[in-house]
Amino acid sequence: MTHSPAPAVAPMVYLRLRSRVRLFRGQDVHLGDVAHLLSDPERENELLKLVLMRPQKQDGNLILVDMLQIIAKIREYIPGIVVESLGKPHVLVELVEKPRKPSKILFVLVWVLLFFGSALTIMNFHADVNMMEVQVRIVEMITGKKDQHPYLFQIAYSLGIGFGMIVFFNHLFQKKWNEEPTPLEVEMFLYQENVDQYVVAEEYEKMARLHTKDKQP
Repeated sequence: MTHSPAPAVAPMVYLRLRSRVRLFRGQDVHLGDVAHLLSDPERENELLKLVLMRPQKQDGNLILVDMLQIIAKIREYIPGIVVESLGKPHVLVELVEKPRKPSKILFVLVWVLLFFGSALTIMNFHADVNMMEVQVRIVEMITGKKDQHPYLFQIAYSLGIGFGMIVFFNHLFQKKWNEEPTPLEVEMFLYQENVDQYVVAEEYEKMARLHTKDKQP
C-alpha cells in the first residue's frame, strides 16, 4: 500500500509596518527598515535585507510605501509565499541628510533669542493685567504696610514661575521627573499625526492620478 505525499504547506510571513521611519538620503529602503517580520528564521533574515526601492532625488524627502507594493516585492522574491499583514497599510519614509556637527554660535544665538523673547512675553502679560499693583496690594494685605517695591515678594514670585514651568513641562534640561509626556510633546505628536495623514492622502491622490494617466490611450 502506497501513501501519497503530504501536501506542501505554503510558507507564511506575518508583517507589521511601522508608522514612520527616517533614513539617510542615498540609502536603499530595505524591508527590515519599514516593517517588523515574523517567519522562519532563515527566511526572515533574507526578507529583512530585501530591497524595496532605491529613492531618487526627484522623489523628494517623503516617500509613501504601500502594503500592496511590499507584498508584490515579497512574492516576487519568494513565489507562493503567504503574507499576513497587521496594523497600518502604509509607512512613511523620511529621507534626511547626514547630521552635521552643531554650531555653538547658532546654539547661543537661539538660546539668547528664546530667553529674551520669553522674558518680554511674561513682562508684557504682567503689564497688561497690572501685576505690579496686584503684588503691592497682596503685600499690603499680608503685612498691613504698603510697599511700592515689594522685592522679596517679587523674587519669590519669579522663582515660583520658574518652578511651575519645570513641573508643568516635566523637564529640566535633559532630565524628566516621570515618564508622563509633557504638554509640548503631546501637541508635537498630534501635529506630526496630522501632517502624516495629510501627506498620506496627498501621496495616494498622486498614485491614483498616475494610475489613471497610465490607463489612458
